Amino acid sequence: MRALSVIALAGLAACSSLTHYEPQGYIVRSGDTLYSIAWRHGLDHRDLARWNGLTDPNRIVVGQRLVFTTQVSSQPASRPGTQSRPVNASAPVFSWPSRGNIVARFGERGILTTGIGIAGRVGQEILAAAPGRVVYAGDGLPDYGQLAIIEHNESWLTAYGHNRSLAVAQGQTVSRGQKIGEMGLGPGREPRLYFEIRRNGDPLDPLGLLPDSD
Repeated sequence: MRALSVIALAGLAACSSLTHYEPQGYIVRSGDTLYSIAWRHGLDHRDLARWNGLTDPNRIVVGQRLVFTTQVSSQPASRPGTQSRPVNASAPVFSWPSRGNIVARFGERGILTTGIGIAGRVGQEILAAAPGRVVYAGDGLPDYGQLAIIEHNESWLTAYGHNRSLAVAQGQTVSRGQKIGEMGLGPGREPRLYFEIRRNGDPLDPLGLLPDSD
């Protein structure tokens, strides 16, 4: 009888785990911002704020648990980034953040495939591709090195990775062409800028949005 009871309880536990699926979450660490967390996980920062009831994206604290979806289901949650609210803010006019050969293209195999790699020299100036506000500046995303993320409007963000140093701080307003950093070393210890453009959280090929090279 006791064995049957144990089996019954185990069955109930299994059923419970299916009907009360707990969505994936994230524990905020020192140096995180809502934008950097969303960027790391391929999400729209507005969705992340909405799922967690955050009216101010700057008000997260170390140790806070963020959920990645409000969905509760017997099946694994679908990719939250596909649930973004549609926003149709116009694209900024982008300029090149640095000049050099394209050494990595959007969608190629590699660690970072959602942007492009621009070769150059160590210390070469990195420029803001469009005016906006710096929403992240730091080294909390290891694959990107020293990284700056700029919000241009409600829909559009750009990111600048592999900097040797940053010349801007979080919250700072920048103009197009303003120096925001200096080129550092990327994959293979070669001087490189890693550059991304995202619209509503989705990465787009920067070469389709940047002007033709000289």
